Amino acid sequence: MARTDRFSGLSEFLAVAELGSFRKAAAALNVSHAAISQAIRKLESRLQRTLVQRTTRSVALTDAGVLLLGVLQPAAGQIDRTIEQICGDAGRPVGRLRLTVPRIAVDLAVAPVLPELHRRFPELSVELDVNDESVELAAGRYDAGIRIGEWVDRDMVAVKLTSSFQWMVVGAPAYFKHRSRPKHPRNLLEHECIRYRLPTAGAVFRWEFVESGEPFSLDVPGRTIVNDHLTMLALAREGLGLAFTADLVVRRDLKSGALQPVLQSFIPRRQGLYLYFPHTTRREPKLRAFIEVATAVLKRSR
Repeated sequence: MARTDRFSGLSEFLAVAELGSFRKAAAALNVSHAAISQAIRKLESRLQRTLVQRTTRSVALTDAGVLLLGVLQPAAGQIDRTIEQICGDAGRPVGRLRLTVPRIAVDLAVAPVLPELHRRFPELSVELDVNDESVELAAGRYDAGIRIGEWVDRDMVAVKLTSSFQWMVVGAPAYFKHRSRPKHPRNLLEHECIRYRLPTAGAVFRWEFVESGEPFSLDVPGRTIVNDHLTMLALAREGLGLAFTADLVVRRDLKSGALQPVLQSFIPRRQGLYLYFPHTTRREPKLRAFIEVATAVLKRSR
């Protein structure tokens, strides 16, 4: 293999694999569809392996394609970060900061921070992927993510953004108008609950409680299942059923009376929201800039 062409076709393959489309890859790289196809064919010929299975409607990676993508994605992310850092003057935060965040974190830990971040660092842009699923930072080429503390992998650096959550069961006055308030968690088995399906695991979340220091969970009943936390709360406000959530998320609803808590003595506190990222990126100027602003702004709000 000639040394001069060993990287030929890799950027085209990466674009096709990430976007799932030759057409979208061509638009992203500002080349023709034919150029993308030719680059992939030459790469496959050089490797003597098929990397992409093409049909008229879809694009799928072969085992060899998946293997190559697993190496290329983190390497490409590191190259992008290095170039951005080199282009920055004396470590000045520039470029784009890509974050993956759950929907509940947008209001609690991102929206209050962005105005101050943009004011102080005008050359830094932020791209948010709002997604309740747990994702691999390297695979998605994210700089960092925000998650509830106990769901952050231990090999990540974690920076606390919010205070701890008091989990709670809440319902609307319209619901309690026709149903008695539960006195014990097991009373929930006689109630209508809005259930939450965990996007990554696919399982329906079991509501968590504690009694006399002993934790336990319940698979509560309910005819409505959602995979989006804010949708669950919107339905609860309409009186459709009870919901399991955190006090910081529904603080406005609690203040207005739109939602009312029950069973508070049976529900534990949990860790708040944390920004997390790999150890290898902890000194990146754009990441340090976000941490600096976020910790200051959110500390004032607490």
